[in-house]
Amino acid sequence: MARILIIDDERSIRNTLKEVLEYENFDVDEAADGIEGLEKFKQNAYQLVFCDIKMPRMDGIEVLSEMGKVNPDIPVIMISGHGNIETAVEATKLGAFDFLPKPPDLNRLLITVRNALDKQHLVKETRVLKQKVSKTQEILGNSQAISRIKETIDRVAPTDARILVTGENGTGKELVARWIHEKSLRNKGPLIEVNCAAIPSELIESELFGHEKGSFTSAIKQRIGKFEQANGGTLFLDEIGDMPLAAQAKVLRALQENKITRVGDSKDVPVDVRVVAATNKDLLKEIDAGNFRLDLYHRLSVIIIHVPSLNQRRDDIALLAERFLADVAKDYNMPEKQFDPSALEALSQYNWTGNIRELRNVVERLAILGGNTITSDDVAQFTNPTLERSSSKKLIHDIESDSSLDYLIEGFQNLQEFKDYLEKEFIRSKLRAFSWNIAKTAEEIGMQRSHLYTKVEKYGLKRAE
Repeated sequence: MARILIIDDERSIRNTLKEVLEYENFDVDEAADGIEGLEKFKQNAYQLVFCDIKMPRMDGIEVLSEMGKVNPDIPVIMISGHGNIETAVEATKLGAFDFLPKPPDLNRLLITVRNALDKQHLVKETRVLKQKVSKTQEILGNSQAISRIKETIDRVAPTDARILVTGENGTGKELVARWIHEKSLRNKGPLIEVNCAAIPSELIESELFGHEKGSFTSAIKQRIGKFEQANGGTLFLDEIGDMPLAAQAKVLRALQENKITRVGDSKDVPVDVRVVAATNKDLLKEIDAGNFRLDLYHRLSVIIIHVPSLNQRRDDIALLAERFLADVAKDYNMPEKQFDPSALEALSQYNWTGNIRELRNVVERLAILGGNTITSDDVAQFTNPTLERSSSKKLIHDIESDSSLDYLIEGFQNLQEFKDYLEKEFIRSKLRAFSWNIAKTAEEIGMQRSHLYTKVEKYGLKRAE
């Protein structure tokens, strides 16, 4: 039920409006003058305000101005028996939602109320959505390694130096890149993210540099690439170690000359982009193996920020777990929960192979399945993978003791065919389990996303299956 405030020095007008609005099931408060109305506005939460213009002690226009300073999102409908165009224009400039003459027409009044409340709801909803989309999470941790990363970000972010962020999967490399952008002089511009491992090699050049209509079979219209989209801002190249060599050469040229060429075009397009790259690979080993260009490495690694694994910053685990628990409770509208000290100690001793991403998932599981106070027993039950390994061993034992396996093996001519069959069915099962989310599936089975794409193509796996 919306709560509405009526500010008017005429009792008859207040009574009329209140009667009409309460009949429509609104909760209505009254104020006899501007000062009283402003005081109530500051002390209570209203969704809509009716305010007279001509009042003693404080004019309605002044009240409107003061309410705008307190909360500009609350719609205010001005009412007056002495209104003119100049007054209406002034009220509108100060943020009034609408202007109604006295006595107000009932139908117009209710329509205006409905529209004003709809607008107030949309403003609130838009703000929440913007916060969800644009909110950059805090880099949590008080360990020496994290403190050093924060200090480095503060020093290098205001520059245009290219930065290479290294570290294992799930350590928070993307978060570091976001904070570099947030604290840079380019933070008013866009932050464009590209996952180089998630894009097939034949499409990555089009993704990065764009293409012209008709440049290849499926190019039915012109496309602007990520470099152009990031113009004036930051381009984050995640999993740069999985970028094909052909694309690496073009990225190197873009960094050297600050211009790109769309696929199927001969014109150069100037770009003003700061590049932040990230990888979980040892690029020097990739260079030795011929998979990465040495000159591109030197272009990208003006500043290197290494993000440690969670096992290397165990002092931060309790802080991270408590924050994640509060976030999960808020996101799922659950009662607040807490960790028993023994539970935090158990989490601190766990081997976090999936790093912060794994910890976040485990805390979410504990929040859903654990009690109001999460204990070390909860951690042992829902975190320790021993039970999963036991189940796997039992499954292997059952298969070995099942004579039907011999019948299955007889259908294959050689070992490679049998291995391919098992791998295909394993990948198919995992893809279905994760709703064909390639990134999550690759993480679950311990395979590079680019390799998983290759396997999917090799075995002809399709989502419709």
